[in-house]
Amino acid sequence: MDLNDTPAAPALGLREAKKRETRQLISDHATRLFIERGFEHTTIAEIADAARVAKKTVTNYFPRKEDLALDHQDEFVAALAVTVTARGADETPLTALRHAFLAAVAAQDPVAGFAGEAFTRMIADSPTLTSCLRGLHDRREEALTAALADTTGTPPDDITPRTAAALLGGVHRVLFTRIQELTLAGHPNPRIAEVLAREAPRAFDLLTPALAEYGRRARA
Repeated sequence: MDLNDTPAAPALGLREAKKRETRQLISDHATRLFIERGFEHTTIAEIADAARVAKKTVTNYFPRKEDLALDHQDEFVAALAVTVTARGADETPLTALRHAFLAAVAAQDPVAGFAGEAFTRMIADSPTLTSCLRGLHDRREEALTAALADTTGTPPDDITPRTAAALLGGVHRVLFTRIQELTLAGHPNPRIAEVLAREAPRAFDLLTPALAEYGRRARA
């Protein structure tokens, strides 16, 4: 073993830790300014000044201004597809997604919509972020289509996975919007979770006639 190489791993770890720290610092200052001033009225230069970094540093970490406000968008887009891909042998996509959503409600997961009134209002008051959120829902449905096609051995351009993804994605979109509505009405997260724990099963039940057996894996 080359002894000159041994410090590389810890050094890399420190560099990565510093990058994550800088990224989080920028994100925190951006969120604060967006909430205080509004997304449309906050500039990248103001965020850089608040975080005490160069403007170029901000754009290196967040290429688009929207990325600063919605910095968990990759997780959001992938969530449904990941759940379907990792589902148990006896689970259909419908049951897997139903269980995952109810677990997210119980945990009051921000990615599921439990982002708090200030953050939710920031998005609702911004035409740019509202449009971006619609695009994220569309991308999430596209990712779900691919996952359904892959796990059922169906071509991704086939009508069946596309339709199933539209139905499943549509329910999640409705429930996400419901959480936003209750948040903007001033209800605290625990109360919203209580409401969604009652309403979400009713929403998923509407899909049961069509999707109860769709995607069930054949037993060996």
